[in-house]
Amino acid sequence: MMDDVARYNRERWNAMVTANALFTRPYLNLTRETARERGDPEGRLPDVAGWRVLCLAGGGGQQSVAFGLLGAKVSVLDLSQGQLERDRIAALQVGLDTRTEEGDMRDLSRFAPASFDLVWQPYSLNFIPDARVVFREVARVLRVGGIYRFACANPFVAGLTERDWDGQGYALRRSYLEGAEITYPDQPWVYPRDPEVTEPIRPPREYRHGLGTLVNGLVENGFRVDHVSEFVDVHPDPTAAPGTWDHFVSVAPPWLTFWSTRG
Repeated sequence: MMDDVARYNRERWNAMVTANALFTRPYLNLTRETARERGDPEGRLPDVAGWRVLCLAGGGGQQSVAFGLLGAKVSVLDLSQGQLERDRIAALQVGLDTRTEEGDMRDLSRFAPASFDLVWQPYSLNFIPDARVVFREVARVLRVGGIYRFACANPFVAGLTERDWDGQGYALRRSYLEGAEITYPDQPWVYPRDPEVTEPIRPPREYRHGLGTLVNGLVENGFRVDHVSEFVDVHPDPTAAPGTWDHFVSVAPPWLTFWSTRG
């Protein structure tokens, strides 16, 4: 049964699709060469041809088509019907057979144990209050030796943005509490604003997952943490004007990317 967390996320992401937000725009012009750069920007994966890949809470027609072009057998699970439709559009464009499933990242019971070689989760873990629930589900559906890669908020600065510049620095005001709800406005680059639209998209509703929760939650569920990145998809510039995005991310990296292996 869908709870309030799932309903909020589904409604928000369906609205984001309607607004053509950045993370809902399918990659329609990829080649095999550009697919590897898009699907694995850190260059940490081996050849994934023949791998069973789950794009977890990862609709939008971006990672799914990239892995498909690299020869993987791809499934996508997402709450948003609109996001899944983008995956179907992207698959059709390049002649791929991508499996799309509407569902909650906290319940992977539709998949058999050890169904996947790679679970690839873009930034979505912070949309639910308890990360450990997802880790348990991923551990069950990932084969021994399989890879789980996910992006999440940097817990120390979750909810902080360039708007928090106070003339001297970016002030931390939120308590560091596990599971605390955090809301903040979407960045201007996330989706185009239409002045004729009277109802703005509801802001992201996120939850803080502490560093201990992330690392210990993985270890407790049989994962080995292999690598953590802080500067994927950001371009820090300490010389930029204070209060701008590029300066902000040079001071407070907003995201982390975890790579782990199922033991």
